[in-house]
Amino acid sequence: MAQAPVKAALPTDPKQRRIGNLWIVWQRALRYPGHIAAAFAALCVSSVATLGIPWGIRRIIERGFSAGVDPHAVSSSFRLMLVVVAVLAVATAIRFWFVSWLGERVVADLRMEVLDNLLTLSPRFFEENRPSEIASRLTSDTSLIEQVVGTTVSVALRSTFTMIGGIAFLFTLSVKLAAMMVVGLPVVLLPIIFMGRQVRGLSRGSQDRIAEVGALATETLGAMKIVQAFNQESREAGRFRTAAESVFAAAKRRIGVRAIMTAMVIGLFFGAIVLILWEGALDVVAGQMSGGAIAAFVVTCGVVAGAFGSLAEVYGDLLRGAGAASRLGELLDERAEIRPPAHPRALPEPARGHLRFDGVTFQYPTRPEVSALESFSLDVPPGQTVAVVGPSGAGKSTLLQLAQRFYDPQGGAVLLDGVPLVDADPADIRRRIAMVPQDTVIFGASARDNLRYGRWDADDEELWTAAEAANAASFLKALPQGLDTFLGEGGARLSGGQRQRVAIARALLRDAPLLLLDEATSALDAESERLVQDALERLMKGRTTMVIAHRLATVRSADRIVVMDAGRIVEQGTHEELFAGSGLYARLAKLQFDAVA
Repeated sequence: MAQAPVKAALPTDPKQRRIGNLWIVWQRALRYPGHIAAAFAALCVSSVATLGIPWGIRRIIERGFSAGVDPHAVSSSFRLMLVVVAVLAVATAIRFWFVSWLGERVVADLRMEVLDNLLTLSPRFFEENRPSEIASRLTSDTSLIEQVVGTTVSVALRSTFTMIGGIAFLFTLSVKLAAMMVVGLPVVLLPIIFMGRQVRGLSRGSQDRIAEVGALATETLGAMKIVQAFNQESREAGRFRTAAESVFAAAKRRIGVRAIMTAMVIGLFFGAIVLILWEGALDVVAGQMSGGAIAAFVVTCGVVAGAFGSLAEVYGDLLRGAGAASRLGELLDERAEIRPPAHPRALPEPARGHLRFDGVTFQYPTRPEVSALESFSLDVPPGQTVAVVGPSGAGKSTLLQLAQRFYDPQGGAVLLDGVPLVDADPADIRRRIAMVPQDTVIFGASARDNLRYGRWDADDEELWTAAEAANAASFLKALPQGLDTFLGEGGARLSGGQRQRVAIARALLRDAPLLLLDEATSALDAESERLVQDALERLMKGRTTMVIAHRLATVRSADRIVVMDAGRIVEQGTHEELFAGSGLYARLAKLQFDAVA
């Protein structure tokens, strides 16, 4: 069932919840200077055109609402006003296009960069951080950033320019009234600064709750058969309801603070405008200000107030975007523990598949108190099949993890063809290995793409040859569209034995000198096991093979059987030698064979 995500690898320092975190977004936007320049130019033109409206109103009032005014002058003022409106409309459309394009482009770049980095990280990272939560960051957080770049930043810049230009225009209309307005600005800014800090923390918490809901939904939907088989629908619905209510509660707190902040800002600002206009009305009565000027002042104050109100609203969105950017930045900043050395050592050619463990001691990072392997040494010569057996927790699967350099041992060395794995490029190591896991991974793609995962440039003839050798050709040909048939999420359209044979065909296409088999026939019925075992025998020919097995009947023909217990080798030999003895293998074999009998 779902566990609370471990976030040891993802820092949550409050300093990372600042608007400055949007810098990672700006860095990627700077890759497109032409679009930024076009958006900025359109934004400046639209801001100037917005301020041109109150100027035009003043001109119209002063020239068009007086007796004896030339009608041509009135028409000229209105035509000029229409030009300003047209420029505003076109500039706004251009700004929208370029800013929206930038938002979508930056989000696409971020998603690709984050995934590229995630693909380099070691298994430890994904043990400590739930993949479903990471996926949420790639979706919900990037969508929030798209909104920030495509809308919020544009609105914020437009409002800022309009506000600054508007205040400057107000000073040309009345220095006294404009000064009164500027003096009142700090009174409005203080609540924004104070309450903005609260919104920042609440926004990050709200995003975390949303990620947890996504993770819970992914886990539950992925285990739907188990949920329904055990009649746990109501319980899972209750868990999801609790999580959803948690999101709602976090959102209510955030919305409440933002609502109070918005009310205070708008109330204070418009209250100040009313007081200023009161003073302006007295100036008009006293003849110190024209009717057109006070009308322009009123309209400009409305524009400035609207711009300021927009800033109050988008500030909260910017904080949410900053929180999302910090979460993505954490993923971008993660560095792989397993990576190529500065000067990787080349593996010898031709590849032989000689695998050796030399005094290896290893503890999993998530369980440092327990040694999975203790001074372990094992030599697997080229072309030999070595089976590793033993009770659960003996360290068998750990050998395969180390052989593929998903982890590095704390002591000793693992060598492939005489080269310590820590001195080689992990990609070069894995090119020489084919793996058939216990839990076969089938991607939500066509049968062809699933097979080609072993070697992506394989043609159809090679695919069918591998499928024949893996005893998979018959059921693949029976699929509705053959190799083009979509296999469903996790290979839902295939049985367990069929999925396993697809994995074997994939390994055949890999054509690697070293083969690792991890419980490749477990949990299969007798007929499927026979077909899979037959395919495995073809796969193992001419290759160095390490077989991990609990079912000892599947490893009788191995050249050598290694028996492990508590991270050590306790005995080794052929099946006949070990079965004739009185050690752990003999006891396990007699228990299994007696049970079968």
